[in-house]
Amino acid sequence: MSMEIALSGVKAINAELETISNNIANAGTYGFKSSRTNFASMYADTSPMGVEASSRTQSIGIGGGTLNTGRGMDVAIKGKGFFAVKEPSGQTLFTRVGIFQADREGYVTDSFGRRLQGYGVVPGTDVMGPMGDIQVSKEQLPAVASSRLDYVANLSGDWTTPTVVPFDPAEPLSYNGSNVSVVYDSLGSQHTLTQYFVRSGPNEVTVHYGFDGTPMAAGTETVLQFGTDGRLTAPAAPVAKALPLPATVDPITLNVNYTGTTQYAGQTTTTVNDADGNSSGAFLSVSIDEDGAVLAQYSNGERQRIGTVALANFPNEDALANVSDTSWTITNASGEPLYDAPGVGQAGSLVAGALEQSNVEMTSELVSLMTSQRNYQANTKVFQTQNQIMQSLMQAI
Repeated sequence: MSMEIALSGVKAINAELETISNNIANAGTYGFKSSRTNFASMYADTSPMGVEASSRTQSIGIGGGTLNTGRGMDVAIKGKGFFAVKEPSGQTLFTRVGIFQADREGYVTDSFGRRLQGYGVVPGTDVMGPMGDIQVSKEQLPAVASSRLDYVANLSGDWTTPTVVPFDPAEPLSYNGSNVSVVYDSLGSQHTLTQYFVRSGPNEVTVHYGFDGTPMAAGTETVLQFGTDGRLTAPAAPVAKALPLPATVDPITLNVNYTGTTQYAGQTTTTVNDADGNSSGAFLSVSIDEDGAVLAQYSNGERQRIGTVALANFPNEDALANVSDTSWTITNASGEPLYDAPGVGQAGSLVAGALEQSNVEMTSELVSLMTSQRNYQANTKVFQTQNQIMQSLMQAI
């Protein structure tokens, strides 16, 4: 019986050695979570039968270090949660390894070709769409015509009425200052809208306009009026300007908003000069932001949100089953996944341009390895002792 008990000890220690070896081998594996083997005693009625490797405990809740890579499609989870990736077979697996790229069809996949799952985008809103594969459109981004210009400045209260009249854009002495804004037509071509500021009276500045270097027609001017406190009092709403575009493009009425403009003494400064619209652009790259946004970058400088990464949490994450490629699959004990956007609910946050390293503590594993070696030697000593007893008994007989 003692030899059978010692044999059970050897088998249990072999199971522990397998776990320790696996931990050490994966010390450099991104997103790997170490495990430990748990022992339990065995009895038949009240008679001892030895020991068994009864279970294995994972350290999923212990995070690994963060390695900054600077790569736009690398992302690490800080806190709880898993990336959900779908295999070609349709099975969804869960991983902490955030190495992604866009394949030739535009789907965001991990390094094993599995499609990242996330929320879609409802056009024109901040509402997240249904969950599914995240796909990047690699088509040319269409041009968008300008419709709005926000302009905020301090038009110096020290200005005096120009001595040269009437206003002439070719004569700098006929105006106090000017500024140029860039707008786009329906084909994406750039145009310049020049504003010429003329101090036209007490607490009053008249704005004349030029388009692509040509003065706009009389009657298109805007009169800005200021209170004695230097704040704009009129116009109270954006002013509409019909731009003199060629017939080959759609007409544009540009709403110019001067809200926030002031007339304080001192320097003339421009703080906002922002027109909407953009030229067409070719797809360049895709990246993942810290809020989970999957962003497509285009050659015109525009970035479009095409989806949001979903993170999965489980009622009992330690009961997930390990599978290859540093992934897990659900079990009855783990429960079904609960999905959220990063930073929402129980989901952890993301670290962009980084990867989570293995959480293996090499020092602890080596200590466990030496302890297992001593236990193994002790059990083999039982074999030797039992063998010596048997030999002595045979000699005595």
